[in-house]
Amino acid sequence: MTSFFRQIAVSLLCFAAGLPLAAQNPLGQILPPSTTPGKSNDPADSLGRSTPSGTIVGFLEAAQESDYGIAAQYLQMSPARRQSEAEAIVPKLKLVLDKAFVGNLRSFDQPEGIPQEGVPPGRQKVGIISAGDVEADVELVRVSDPSAGKIWLISADTLGKLPELYDQVHARQVGNRLPRVLVKHQFAGMPLWQWVGLLVAIPIAAVAGWLVLALLQVPLRWWARRRGQHDVASWRSVPGPVWLVAGTVFHRACAAYLGMPLLQRHYYFIVVSIAFIIGASWTSWRAIQWSLRRVRNRALSRGHSGTGSLMLLGERLIKAAVFVMTVLAVFSALGFNMTTALAGLGIGGLAIGFGAQKTIENLFGGVSVLGDEVIRVGDICRFGDRTGVVEDIGLRSTRVRTDERTLLAIPNGTVATINVENLSRRDKLLFNTKLGLGTETRADHLRFVLSEIRRLLYSHTKVETKTVRVRLIDIASGAHTVEIFCYILTQDFNEFAAVREDLLLRMIDLVEESGTDLAQPSQKLYVARDSEGEDKKEKADQAAKKIAELRDRKQLPFPDFSEEHISSFRGSIDYPQAESVLRKEQQNSGSRE
Repeated sequence: MTSFFRQIAVSLLCFAAGLPLAAQNPLGQILPPSTTPGKSNDPADSLGRSTPSGTIVGFLEAAQESDYGIAAQYLQMSPARRQSEAEAIVPKLKLVLDKAFVGNLRSFDQPEGIPQEGVPPGRQKVGIISAGDVEADVELVRVSDPSAGKIWLISADTLGKLPELYDQVHARQVGNRLPRVLVKHQFAGMPLWQWVGLLVAIPIAAVAGWLVLALLQVPLRWWARRRGQHDVASWRSVPGPVWLVAGTVFHRACAAYLGMPLLQRHYYFIVVSIAFIIGASWTSWRAIQWSLRRVRNRALSRGHSGTGSLMLLGERLIKAAVFVMTVLAVFSALGFNMTTALAGLGIGGLAIGFGAQKTIENLFGGVSVLGDEVIRVGDICRFGDRTGVVEDIGLRSTRVRTDERTLLAIPNGTVATINVENLSRRDKLLFNTKLGLGTETRADHLRFVLSEIRRLLYSHTKVETKTVRVRLIDIASGAHTVEIFCYILTQDFNEFAAVREDLLLRMIDLVEESGTDLAQPSQKLYVARDSEGEDKKEKADQAAKKIAELRDRKQLPFPDFSEEHISSFRGSIDYPQAESVLRKEQQNSGSRE
């Protein structure tokens, strides 16, 4: 997992490199990238009036600081009227916006505005003011300023409806019925009673969120009992994030009744949106983790280890996608222009594609390996000249525990392209060896050895008879070479090694019975005692006599035994042998049963 979080960190750095730099005006407002120097031929507006939302927020900040001269710069008025009526109009307009504005300022962050039906170009409706029986649109107009370029101003039509709106709002103020101490004193531009309301709403929202969780557990417990499950332990990983989401929603509902000033309401919505995004993403993260792990465990319990590994890789990829989407959503809530950011991310992604080709290749290689189910976790595989047990198939590499007990990491891109032998998928194991007999061996002696080895393989319970092949393939190179080919009916290599050993020992016995010897790798002078020579000669005569009898009866087993003989041989050799301690243990266990 360390490598997984390292890859996420690298992706975030590349994303941050692709983000546009944000400029700030003297009031602290973040300007969109299109207003930064070098992006347009128009001069940059120091007051941040290049977007509709920038105009509203800038006006509110200046009005909150009681800087009426600056605040009047956001209004569509003549210079003379700005100078004479600013102190009267600005406080009233701020009060009306604070108490009766309905709309979302974050939606109007485009310099050219958003196309709206029935609104001519150069104008923008950012919301409405609803006070009593009076309702009016908050309309902005785009004008050209010699020193600031194209800017947005609150239209004169909206200012013309201000007196009537102000009368309605002033008569309905909640603060008129509250203690003067809480109304008179302010903090950060908002009366103390509204701060008290926000603080009181926190425990209320927390309790309401807890009640929602408690109510949700009722149908979950009923569903669990219906399915035969006596607990909902899987739900325990989700309440924290869900509680955050539910509490945020309830706190937002409580704050709607406080009538906060528009600027503070705007910032509050940003904070609440980020909390909601984090809670929703956190919930999605936990839900994805729980659901995919449940599917993975179910697949592993049914023996589908490849599907389980694919679920593990899918969980990591989906979590990474959720994390990136959360970061993008948070940046969008903070006011960044995500269109430009995504364009920068695309350029950054292209750079990553060129600079991290191997990483991407390994990622898709891992998906390919898991999708094809060529190898699974726990399989014994041969990768080139290395053999080992597959321990993990990750995002970047496949980790293999070799026979030397070392941990071998092979990039997934390499695994997807090289020849991989999955030794765990063998249904039977190959037994293939060559037997060299001395050059002094006569033809009948060879026939005896060939027929007896075939009889041996046909009779052995662990040998697949239909694949048996015993042939004389060479009489040169200082030996008569016999090739032996068959399959051992086992998937366990240890059992295969034991059967192979048993067959080789029996073949040595057959060679000795034929009266001949195995070929020696070098020339040697053998001096045998008369008794040994007579014994070998006697065995050779008996082998030749047996072949002669078979030839006379026309039963010579060449090129092979008949099907009738093979059927009669099948299973006549017990394994393990009667003298084996394992056979004794099997008999004892059988008698106890």
